[in-house]
Amino acid sequence: MRASTHALRAASMPDRSHFSMIRGFHLADWFTLANAACGMAAVFAAMASLAGDSHLLLATAFIPCAFVFDVLDGRIARWRQQQSALGRELDSLADVISFGVAPAAIGFAAGMNGVWDAIVLGYFVCCGVSRLARYNITAEALSRESDVGKVKYFEGTPIPTSILLVGVVAIAAWTGRTGGALWFGAIEIGPWTLHPLVAMFALSGSLMISKTLRIPKL
Repeated sequence: MRASTHALRAASMPDRSHFSMIRGFHLADWFTLANAACGMAAVFAAMASLAGDSHLLLATAFIPCAFVFDVLDGRIARWRQQQSALGRELDSLADVISFGVAPAAIGFAAGMNGVWDAIVLGYFVCCGVSRLARYNITAEALSRESDVGKVKYFEGTPIPTSILLVGVVAIAAWTGRTGGALWFGAIEIGPWTLHPLVAMFALSGSLMISKTLRIPKL
């Protein structure tokens, strides 16, 4: 009896050995971390392009890679029946990097670097963070409302849709329409500069936080 009690206590105690968290990762979690790594690689490439190196196209290429990993991690988790709270949090944090911060950095590096542009890009990232936070707290309630126990729709556009913005920037970079040659030029509003192309980031962010827009989840 005493031995079984000790065994139960040992099983319930958290594993505090070295690298226990890493050893506890499931296969899907590694794909999620690859998503985050692609996002950070995109940020670094965007920063390198600001230093004069032609890395902007490379930066845009990392975002589709992140998207592939983002799709695969969910499928692998369901296939292996290894969904976890840690995996869900990792997924949200990785998405903030790859589909929030990285696209904003790419837009800035492409030439949307006026003060008004920076405000809009900051708004876009904040919308993405808010959208993921809302999904995390409402997904369980939406699952209960569903007949099949799964979330049937997204409230607002999912943050990975920012890959479309990155696609536009990639076309601009490919055709040499970045920096001072950016489409639609620039306008001065007060003491600060605004590039009208940055409006696509404002629109994307606003659609993410919409409560009335419902996107069916495939």
